[in-house]
Amino acid sequence: MAKPLRLPGVEEQRMLDELEIHLLVEPAQQARWNRLVKERHYLRSASLVGEQCRYAVSYQGQWVALLGWSAAAWHLGPRDEWLGWSEEQRRSRLHFLAQNSRFVILADRTRYPNLGTRSMKLCLAQLSADWQTQHGHPLVAVESFVDGQLFRGTLYKASNWTLLGPTAGFGRVAEDFYVRHARPKQLWVRLLQPQARAWLCAAQLPAPLQAYEKALPTRCDLAPGKLASLREHFTQVREFRKGQGKRHRLATVLAIAASAKMAGVIGGYSGVASYARNLTRPQRRALHCWFNPKTQEYEVPSESCILRVLQGVSPLEVESLMLAWQDQVLGPNTDPLVAVDGKTLKHSGVHLAGAISLPSHRCLGVEPVADKSNEIPATQRLIARAPILPGQMVSLDAMHTQHQTVAQILFDKGADYLLPIKGNQDSLLQTAPQLLPESVPPSGCEDRRQPQSAGTAHAGDPSH
Repeated sequence: MAKPLRLPGVEEQRMLDELEIHLLVEPAQQARWNRLVKERHYLRSASLVGEQCRYAVSYQGQWVALLGWSAAAWHLGPRDEWLGWSEEQRRSRLHFLAQNSRFVILADRTRYPNLGTRSMKLCLAQLSADWQTQHGHPLVAVESFVDGQLFRGTLYKASNWTLLGPTAGFGRVAEDFYVRHARPKQLWVRLLQPQARAWLCAAQLPAPLQAYEKALPTRCDLAPGKLASLREHFTQVREFRKGQGKRHRLATVLAIAASAKMAGVIGGYSGVASYARNLTRPQRRALHCWFNPKTQEYEVPSESCILRVLQGVSPLEVESLMLAWQDQVLGPNTDPLVAVDGKTLKHSGVHLAGAISLPSHRCLGVEPVADKSNEIPATQRLIARAPILPGQMVSLDAMHTQHQTVAQILFDKGADYLLPIKGNQDSLLQTAPQLLPESVPPSGCEDRRQPQSAGTAHAGDPSH
């Protein structure tokens, strides 16, 4: 360990013992901190990126040191290798790290030896608790950069930080944007918990941290070839937008929205936009995303663009093309059963009737239920256009046990039906024992102790 300039005397030691650390939350305090950092820090900047905390160390009411903490760097090869975590773990657990972005000693360092290390010790002792109060989660490790051309990093070494090596020479100018500055810095790290390295690379975080692990946005797992095929199908959709200002092609937007829903994305238009931002460069290229000549990157549609397209296209036209692509990918439908059911979308009040074939769960169509209506007419419209095949068994709930729906299934589609009969359908319950075989409940079921279901009408006269 490097030796201090000199050991502190009695009075100087008393000063170190009486140091106090303050988390600055008032706007006036933060403004003063910013002004002093701009004046005294070699970067002449007080800007912090992402989640952040500002501290002042004081002696008898006078500020003698300033510390600033911000969000950890997004990518750091030496740090990530040292922690041993995977890419997915880095993305979901990076917020458990913070970066010491600013450290300014205001007092005379030759007069007060060990002022820097004592200030760092006081700050680290309460940093995690303060971070949880301010940002809703704790910290388990910290990092910092030192310009080796100007400083030796003695303070960090004396404070039990670990030097991992030089950085790649990039500097952050926004939360997730970096530019090359061709001046690599020393990378220092320190654990706030002895087991932090093992925690961050473990398959599962310890119980106290699990509630704070971030849920990762859904990623597209379709190969570029399948995405290109999906986009090609949507090129048949009629363009309804005016020529001016069209940056993203209609087929591209529809293919992104369709693949997002196939991946299980929730959150409406914002969820689709977030999904789009996680597309890889090959996926974006396959989808014919707009190529920005300035950045040399393929850019994805914004949330507002996705909203305009999805609200403007014909739902039936999009559904028809989507089902055709599904058949191309999956091949002919050989499922024996079709299930039709209605669901209300959470938080929206939108009610839909949908049909899928089983066991493959192939989608056959979706129909919205009109306001002040019910599932029955919506289901009848869905059955009329759904690709239900002759010989398939169509299963619905008791609401649809009626003549018109059964006639559609039998005579229009050539399929069979499976419908329950409830206790409030008196005439059907009276008719069923006379027409159904004795082996089908409720006919011939005098022994109520035997397992049985409600009466079921199937594959016969629609009057059942």
